[in-house]
Amino acid sequence: MKIFKILPLLAVLAIFTSCTTVRVVTDYDREANFNEYQSFAFFKPGIDKAEVSDLDKKRILRAIDSELSAKGMKKSEDPSILVSIFTKERERVDVYNNNFGWGWGWNPWWYGGWYGNNVATTTEGSLYIDFIDAKTNELVWQGIGRARLITHSDIDKKEARIREIVREILSKYPPGANSGN
Repeated sequence: MKIFKILPLLAVLAIFTSCTTVRVVTDYDREANFNEYQSFAFFKPGIDKAEVSDLDKKRILRAIDSELSAKGMKKSEDPSILVSIFTKERERVDVYNNNFGWGWGWNPWWYGGWYGNNVATTTEGSLYIDFIDAKTNELVWQGIGRARLITHSDIDKKEARIREIVREILSKYPPGANSGN
């Protein structure tokens, strides 16, 4: 019977941890010398194509600027690297089967608990951050972060979530600075 007291706590914990998770993958050009990239600028043509509100674009770009500055990179009119972004979002549907309980047999008066299915939909977004060599115009690094998005109007939470996603993606830059790249 203790299991029935713990289950609600586990469900809340699962929901909380799933909301904070950012899944990150990166890819890069093994021939690129990342030590040469000390300055950056935003690549306006790429950013203009990102399908996200202008306010969210500003939030994303501020977060990128902050993270790259913390890594010692400088924003410049004559950059060594150009930064572009791309976004995608999709509705994610999760179906939870709640067929647990207690009792016996198959009769319609089964005694017990919580039966049926629950369906939850969330919006999952992908943020691509591309680094393009300013001299060759070739993509040299790409980080992709996938996470559940905050879609309601709580601006502070939305901004914090965007900063978290950007921070997680750029924690993988430059390649080799972290294990797993």
